[in-house]
Amino acid sequence: MSTEATPRDRYVTIYGRMPVAEALEDTAVPLARVFVADTARGDVIDRIGAAARRRGVPLERITEARLSMLAHNGRHHQGVAADIAPPGLGALGPFLAQRRGRRHVTSLLLLDGVHNPANVGMIIRSATGAGIDGIVVPHRGTAELGPLVLKASAGVALRATLLRVDTAAEAVVRLHQARFSVIGLDGAHPDAENLFTAVLPERTVYVLGNETEGLSVEVQDALERRLAIPLSGGVESLNVACAASVMAFELARRRLDAPISAVRNG
Repeated sequence: MSTEATPRDRYVTIYGRMPVAEALEDTAVPLARVFVADTARGDVIDRIGAAARRRGVPLERITEARLSMLAHNGRHHQGVAADIAPPGLGALGPFLAQRRGRRHVTSLLLLDGVHNPANVGMIIRSATGAGIDGIVVPHRGTAELGPLVLKASAGVALRATLLRVDTAAEAVVRLHQARFSVIGLDGAHPDAENLFTAVLPERTVYVLGNETEGLSVEVQDALERRLAIPLSGGVESLNVACAASVMAFELARRRLDAPISAVRNG
């Protein structure tokens, strides 16, 4: 398993004439390059070219077939795509290499088969707002980081720490090797502990499963513990994005309480 980052670990690709034009005109969006189909013409295309020149963003004319491949969407790209290079986006391997040893207190979320882009975007927004150190977003089995995720995150995905790896199962192996505890959010399991009363390790990755099927078999086999959010009123489960928010802010509450506890015990 290589720890080197690849281009797909470093870029989020957006597509569509107006989304790319608006991104070019917003200097806060870290655009790396723009791609325009060699058949694309029109006022918005001219606007995109002018904006790219003003910002010094490279613009490349390519075939429509290649553009469809880059955008991962052959029907809705409208002849335009662009690579965004968020500063917090990168491969999981280098991130872990910088945090060797238990002295680095780190809480991560791992998405295991979260398919809905809206859920992925909302999880990124909530986890970042709660101070989670990073969200592991596998390339396979999880919604593609793209326009729908960016929109659902309200732009937070452009500044969040997002860590790429091929699969959730590979992520678990790497995290175990880096001395992380691996804990799943799995309220249906009989051995799941109450999130609000469980004693939790400082260096942990919390795994969130698929919207309907929950955690994958490969990841379940690697879990050390499971957590449950206690529910009332006959409610059996929460949407995965809601559950992620509850867990992330429970971890935030514990961080805020920790200094007070230290003073009282000192």
